[in-house]
Amino acid sequence: MPATQKSLRIPEGIVKEIEEIARDKKRDFSSVTKELLEEAIKAHRCPGIVFTEGTSGKRARIAGTGIEVWEVISALKSVDNNFKRLTNAYDWLSVQQLKSAVGYYELYRDEIDKLVTGNDDWTVEKIKKKYPFLNVGKE
Repeated sequence: MPATQKSLRIPEGIVKEIEEIARDKKRDFSSVTKELLEEAIKAHRCPGIVFTEGTSGKRARIAGTGIEVWEVISALKSVDNNFKRLTNAYDWLSVQQLKSAVGYYELYRDEIDKLVTGNDDWTVEKIKKKYPFLNVGKE
């Protein structure tokens, strides 16, 4: 997507916070600010979704849980997009939490499909090759 330059007045306290984040991440102010704005817009459009840092970077999760949106969507696809069956599979989550995940998927389908596909690409053979230490004494 093409970028547009805009002038923006940011309170000094927020500038300092962004600069600190940028320092910690060893990134520039502009890229960190862009990332934070994108996350704020997504969170605004999808109440109940938060973004947390994990081993694979920041991911959309259901607020109050460690469950990533792609996990819910993968489960939904595995039950033939039957929302009732999804609620049974995640019976500890509220219907609203699951709707938030599905709503996020509807808005950001490409992002989530990429994660679902990446997870589906893991096979036993691929795991054995990438992590041979997991196979010690297993044969």
